[in-house]
Amino acid sequence: MQNPNSPPSHASPTLNPYKTLPFQPHFKPQKLQHMRNQVENNFSEFFEKWILQHEANLQQLLSVSKNPSNEQEQRVLISKVTTHYKEYYSAKWAAAKEDVLGFFSPPWLTPLENAYLWMTGWKPSLAFRLLDSVRYTGVPGSSLADMSGEQLKKIEDLRVKIKVEEEKVEREMERQQVAMADRRMVELAQLTSRVRDGVGEIDGLVEVALKGLLVGLERVMKMGDCVRLKTLKWVFEVLTPLQCVDFMAAASMLQIQLRKWGKNRDSQQGS
Repeated sequence: MQNPNSPPSHASPTLNPYKTLPFQPHFKPQKLQHMRNQVENNFSEFFEKWILQHEANLQQLLSVSKNPSNEQEQRVLISKVTTHYKEYYSAKWAAAKEDVLGFFSPPWLTPLENAYLWMTGWKPSLAFRLLDSVRYTGVPGSSLADMSGEQLKKIEDLRVKIKVEEEKVEREMERQQVAMADRRMVELAQLTSRVRDGVGEIDGLVEVALKGLLVGLERVMKMGDCVRLKTLKWVFEVLTPLQCVDFMAAASMLQIQLRKWGKNRDSQQGS
């Protein structure tokens, strides 16, 4: 898996929309659409298998949670579930090289799931709200209700730290969104609307410009994923093995149920 702390930092290429390029575009729109469909189909297939294993992991988490004395079993399961998450991000980053746009509106998720996405995934601060909810609602048998004062202080410090990390990602996303209206994009849009001859050359300019934008979106996606991975790592460092098991069980259950609610809603609207 790529280093989550070092997302690529490619600068957008300098573009003069009035320069004539001596080549035709590498990809035709039909080819780009075919490539995108192939990437989305492949990742959809991966995700369905991944979510099935996620459900199986949840059952194991719930089972191990009932045996609080076996710390070795807890650690083995934590490692297994963590590896499962890393496999998801590894596959995601590989697929995003071919089609990052698919992860900003993933067709393998329901509209309900998509509505709660933050930078192509779950919002990191959700982890702290989940911890609060499990503690305050008094989930029967949950070890999270027994967190020490020292643990709670560390979690609060992490909450603030992660909030700062989230804001960095949001500022980068804002920068990418505003870049859509910069001078070269406006000039290119005007040029494209006027040109009838030399369409191939204009397509080449558009392709170069869009590649720069997509590189920026890929950077935002990876920045968001890095914060998600750091959140899990840092929270796990504060919790005991049993508390990690209970936390992952609560997080997995929420994700799985949200997906089921989304599918049920879609089927009801379609009937």
